[in-house]
Amino acid sequence: MKRGTGSFRWPSEGLWLGVLSAAIAAVMAPAASAQSSAPAPETPEALTEGAEEISAPDSRLRPLADEPPVLPSEELEAAPTSSEAEAELAPEIAPEIAPEGLGETAAPATQVGPAIAPGEVRILTPDSGSVTTAKTSVVVEFHAGDRVLVTLNGRPLDPDLPTQTSTDSDRSLVTQIWYSVPLQAGENVLSARVDGGQTSTVTLTLEEPEIQISLEAEDEGRIMADGRSALTLRGSLLDAQGNPLTQTSTVTLTSTAGQFLGADADEDRPGFQAIARDGQFTARLQSTTNAQKVQVRAAVDRDEVFGKGDRTTLEPLPIDLGPQENPLETFTQVEFVTNLRPSIATGVVNLRIGEAGTNYWGSLREFLDPDIIDDGTEVDLDAAAFATGRVGEWLFTGAYNSSRALNETCDGNRLYQDVQFCEQDYPVYGDSSTVQKTTPSRDSLFLRFERSSPEAGAEADYGMWGDYDTFEFARASQQFTATTRQLHGFKGNYSLGNFQLSAFFSNDVEGFQRDTLVPNGTSGDYFLARRLVIPGSEVVFLEAEEINRPGTVLERKQLLRGPDYEIDYDRGTLRFRRPVLATELNPFGTTLVRRLVVTYQYDSDRDTTNLYAGRLQYNFSRTFERESWVAATYLREDQGDADFELYGADFLVPLGDNGRFVGEYAHSTNDSIFLGTVDGSAYRLEVDGNISPIVWGRAFYRSVEENFVNNATSSFTPGQTRYGGALTADVAETTRLFAEFDRETNFGIAPLVRTEFVDLFNPEPEPIPGSRLDNTLTTLRAGVQQKVGTADLSLEYVNRSREDRTGETLFDRDTSQLVSRLAVPIVDTLTFRAQNELNLGGDDDPLYPDRTTLGLDWDAYPGVTVRLAHQFFEGGLFRENAITSLDTILEHDLTENTSITGRYSLINAYNQMAGQGAVGLNHRWTIAPGLRVNLGYEHVFRDLLEPTAAGDRFLQPYATGQSAAALALAGGDTYSVGIEYTDNPKFQASARLEHRDSSDGDNTVISGAAAGKLTPALTALLRYQQADATNQLLDLLGNSKTLKLGLAYRNPRDDRFNALLRYEYRENPSTIPDTLLFENGTGSRDHLFGLEAIYAPTFRWEFYGKYALRNSKTYQARNFSNDSTISLAQLRATHRIGYRTDVAGEVRWISQPGANFDELGWALEAGYYVTPDLRVALGYSFGSVDDRDFTGYRSDGGVYLNVSFKVNELFDGFGRQRLRPERPPSEEATTAEQPTAEEEEPIVLSADVLSPPLVEAVPVRSEAEEVNHEAL
Repeated sequence: MKRGTGSFRWPSEGLWLGVLSAAIAAVMAPAASAQSSAPAPETPEALTEGAEEISAPDSRLRPLADEPPVLPSEELEAAPTSSEAEAELAPEIAPEIAPEGLGETAAPATQVGPAIAPGEVRILTPDSGSVTTAKTSVVVEFHAGDRVLVTLNGRPLDPDLPTQTSTDSDRSLVTQIWYSVPLQAGENVLSARVDGGQTSTVTLTLEEPEIQISLEAEDEGRIMADGRSALTLRGSLLDAQGNPLTQTSTVTLTSTAGQFLGADADEDRPGFQAIARDGQFTARLQSTTNAQKVQVRAAVDRDEVFGKGDRTTLEPLPIDLGPQENPLETFTQVEFVTNLRPSIATGVVNLRIGEAGTNYWGSLREFLDPDIIDDGTEVDLDAAAFATGRVGEWLFTGAYNSSRALNETCDGNRLYQDVQFCEQDYPVYGDSSTVQKTTPSRDSLFLRFERSSPEAGAEADYGMWGDYDTFEFARASQQFTATTRQLHGFKGNYSLGNFQLSAFFSNDVEGFQRDTLVPNGTSGDYFLARRLVIPGSEVVFLEAEEINRPGTVLERKQLLRGPDYEIDYDRGTLRFRRPVLATELNPFGTTLVRRLVVTYQYDSDRDTTNLYAGRLQYNFSRTFERESWVAATYLREDQGDADFELYGADFLVPLGDNGRFVGEYAHSTNDSIFLGTVDGSAYRLEVDGNISPIVWGRAFYRSVEENFVNNATSSFTPGQTRYGGALTADVAETTRLFAEFDRETNFGIAPLVRTEFVDLFNPEPEPIPGSRLDNTLTTLRAGVQQKVGTADLSLEYVNRSREDRTGETLFDRDTSQLVSRLAVPIVDTLTFRAQNELNLGGDDDPLYPDRTTLGLDWDAYPGVTVRLAHQFFEGGLFRENAITSLDTILEHDLTENTSITGRYSLINAYNQMAGQGAVGLNHRWTIAPGLRVNLGYEHVFRDLLEPTAAGDRFLQPYATGQSAAALALAGGDTYSVGIEYTDNPKFQASARLEHRDSSDGDNTVISGAAAGKLTPALTALLRYQQADATNQLLDLLGNSKTLKLGLAYRNPRDDRFNALLRYEYRENPSTIPDTLLFENGTGSRDHLFGLEAIYAPTFRWEFYGKYALRNSKTYQARNFSNDSTISLAQLRATHRIGYRTDVAGEVRWISQPGANFDELGWALEAGYYVTPDLRVALGYSFGSVDDRDFTGYRSDGGVYLNVSFKVNELFDGFGRQRLRPERPPSEEATTAEQPTAEEEEPIVLSADVLSPPLVEAVPVRSEAEEVNHEAL
């Protein structure tokens, strides 16, 4: 291509042409030398320097007794293999000599082949040609006394390879075999050269065969959802002819639910690793207790199977060119079916008759309550029960508590019952037991009827009342009609034939908010727009979109509370497990910007709110990976003074093996705060797939009207229409043509720019309308990708036509750009890359300036690439700039849509050190067994406040509603380093340091944790966390610090005494953005200390004690502080008189001297078990409160009667565990062919749960086995 005026403007012609010429020359030189069959002789020193020398005989090789003779090449081809190492040999090389027999041996004197002259060398195997196995064996013959050098691709063979030598002294002949010699993809040159003699050369071409990976589940892929059953997964790796792959490979298994059993072959790698030997691998998956369909993925690293070698591909272009190189993966689906188990029931009914407000054993809030203390004698009847079991063909699960919500704990009520990492209690039981919450409900009742649908492939049928998610309303075909929320109320799903009906109703909906935050490279703290978040209601997503094209989400991943983040519901703050970078910068591709999208409920003053929705879906096919349907959805939310309505239809139809056709229509009606009642619609049509075996195509149309609203789905830009298409054609094995057309029109209303200080304290649920938009961008692109030898090249023409009809000139121009790319492997592990983006003509695109990038990629080791790159910028909104980056890139694919990437970068810009980078949320770089490190660095060279076609961008703490397009990117430097150690089961530790430095403020995050056994009886736990406010414009908030220390004592040989010690230090635990109203100096510090112990010298005696103290100091505007201390002391003693009678006494004292507050309470009780299920107790309780500042002194006490009944049976015997009687040996022999032991195993539960064992279980035959067998 000629260079002239208006064609190319190189920043440095000598640099570009010099590097390019050197790279091409480096590639062509090995190819030229490989064509020469008689290279120039070398000196012995040069020949043997750094290489493995072969001389015969070698005194270092020990002769082996009774070793079989070396066979000539003709017999070697037919000899069978006899070891695992020989299974990796090519079919034509299968010697009888096992690789374990390393050394030298004398062959018989029988003449088995032609003699070989001095200076001559022969390579018996392999022969020149194409192979499909990544490892081979090499057999070389040479004259005794000669020195021979064997090389592969110019390098001596690895001295650690298994090898064997055989010497025939009568013929002066030496035969040596190397096993499992690794080949690289493409051409391999194998040479054997005699010192001062001739050279023998063999050329092998390793071709990637069509590998078939399969995965199947036994037992028809269905097991009981009982948390114990497991099924076996079997897989295979076969070549195109159906033959098993001989080399050993590692297979990575992941599943959407369940747990893999057995030993993980590589615990440091994500997922579960199984070893495939002779092309076969197995794994066992254990079920959960939830009936559901589970997708299982098995994948193999291509480079591990074939070797990397000269396989190199270009980085993905900044457009979707069709399916990229598919990993070696396969999927299967299994089902955890409803476990129709025998019924059980447990619970307590408690009747108390005594003075009101004196229930010492009840709620602390109600003890000595001044509002009820004078009500006299009260009769209080409470009940709590749990039951589950078969009712016909349905499984019933229910729970009820009359005195409190099922999810309520000492710190409040929440959606779902799960606790976060920072709230977990220390386990004091020594049986490694686990607790699983099965009845989550924000109120006092949970009910669920469930069965496995009789319709093949259908989801479970169920109806429930409790806490639930809405995954049935977020299908693959839904975006604008999708709803992803955490709610409480009724939900049901039922399949009848091909129809599926889903519905939900919630009568307890608080205020609903959607916030979008810009991560800054640290893990937190990220403030939400609202405080007092309803616990458990949040849904957090990490989204990514092109930095200059808002409105189309390219990646979206849901984050989970616990594994990914922690949340402080009172303050409304998120803290992530790992740093979240703002950008994903690719020097040879497209820069993406990340967003944190959080939807949640918050405590509001609304009186009556409710939400209900329904979805009717007709399934054309339920076959795995071939699902298709058409559906209609309706949702309505009563928000008190505002209403919201959403309805629409969607469909999904598969096209071929990898294509699909998706369509959707949605319409919303919303009461806007600023615009009144508005309505709008959204449309979506997408089709992609193979048009022919060599042509792939994609077409799409998306349009969102400016008044359309849906805050419970993925991000979009209201008032935007985008449509286009792309074609890719593989016209030859090494040539690909591609073309794309894209048109985007923005006609909505941009959010109002809000940068005033008061805007921080007035968050609205929707953005304030700003200026109107009216612009169009049309993009045309066409190009070619070509592989020339080992090099990859591409040339692309891009035309962008912008038209702005509002009078602005920034986005009103027509520009053309030429993009060229080059990737050349210089050596096996080093690749040169270059990319040039050149604007043609005199008009530059404002968002896509001229850019030239040069780089080197070094494959440090499998899965890790070190990249050095330099970028030149010129023109556009970015102006002239130059950036040099050094990246360490690590990538692992876990699922079909999850890529975990880590990147560490150093960037030299403005003659100073800066940087950019990305670290995946779940990435851990293993540097030693059990030792992992996380690194991250990011640099944004200045605040990116330039507008886009979707409106102005400005700095803001959070964007509410669907206004993420207005979020700006703040400049600054962010780095992080973390380390984890988990190799020792008796000691584990982790630590991380993160820091951000920018003109808008600094942020430092420090976290560390350690846990281990100081002695066999003493365990220590330590945790420290420190973080600042991470949001834009909130840098003046003080940081928050937390230090926790715990010691636990439990002697495994004598556990009569157990003790726990806890200390906690908290600094500014309650800081919120409103604190800025008081300027600097506002903060607080807390010290908490707790000690508790239990001692049981005998079965009859038990003593328990606790002491806790909290000291708090509050600072207000530097000139005022307040100090407060509160303490709690508690002591209890219990004595059992025989098996039926017990006596217990307890005293509790709470004191706060600074507030002149004291509370004292005590109780004494004697109980008698009339039956194992019925206990009658008589006691006396007394309490007094001295509150001089508020209510004064009060006291009360009295005698009470308490009757407790343990529930273990409900209506008509439901809940009584029926046990199967033992069978005589003769009967067991006759039933040996019946269902498996896992199906026949009776579930034995004690009839006594809450009281001493006084009941003898009566063995009665159970129907549970027959029920489970029918369900399967």
